[in-house]
Amino acid sequence: MKVIILAAGYATRLYPLTLTQPKPLLPVAGKPMIDHVIDNLAPIGGIDRIYVVTNAKFAGHFQTWADDYRAKKAKLDFTVVNDGSTDDTNKLGAIGDIHYVLQTQNVDDDLIVVAGDNLFSEKLPAFGTFCREKNAPVLAVYDVGNLEEIKKYNAITMDSEDRITFFEEKPKSPKSTLTGIALYYYPKHTLPLIRQYIAEGNNPDQPGRLVQWLYPRTAVYTWRVPGLWYDIGSKETLDEANKIFAGK
Repeated sequence: MKVIILAAGYATRLYPLTLTQPKPLLPVAGKPMIDHVIDNLAPIGGIDRIYVVTNAKFAGHFQTWADDYRAKKAKLDFTVVNDGSTDDTNKLGAIGDIHYVLQTQNVDDDLIVVAGDNLFSEKLPAFGTFCREKNAPVLAVYDVGNLEEIKKYNAITMDSEDRITFFEEKPKSPKSTLTGIALYYYPKHTLPLIRQYIAEGNNPDQPGRLVQWLYPRTAVYTWRVPGLWYDIGSKETLDEANKIFAGK
């Protein structure tokens, strides 16, 4: 199994913190955000390579980090993939970055995709178990508890088997507080669909758009994230995450 960590954004809302440091490398409770992500994914087991896809501005930062992380925890192998972008005007977008890694690294394996700024309070071995049982695309979901918050994310409904029956990115009139988050599973046999999505000229940004395109074509299941989840998009959420995770 392979993992792609999405880390090619420029996080302009967090300036000046992210002018010289990529958001996933900002510290939360004493260690880089991305360390929390990997520490929670590692118990899934069977992960033989982690691809960190980033941009030309921060590729060197992530290579230094990866070398240091591997020196401390030698079981994981990393490849830092530079997508060649230099700012928001020429970025590939999240789905574009996934496709770029698939193509340039010749990935042909089951795949977990996660955003490098997604913080989980719990370890995620049950996600791996669920994904292997389904052998189908899986979207992690979380109850944000607020309909206004949902408007920033996506609206989702499922059937009795937790299969997606409706998905809308950035909904104007959401009816549920459950949203899909940036943690995905794509088994090997579905990777051609990602290539098809890009080949058809669909929007390469916002990874949820791929799910929105995918679920009418093949079964996509959902898995509820345990504990707390934080999407670090502002100085306020970064400060809040520091308090919460430091107190764990």
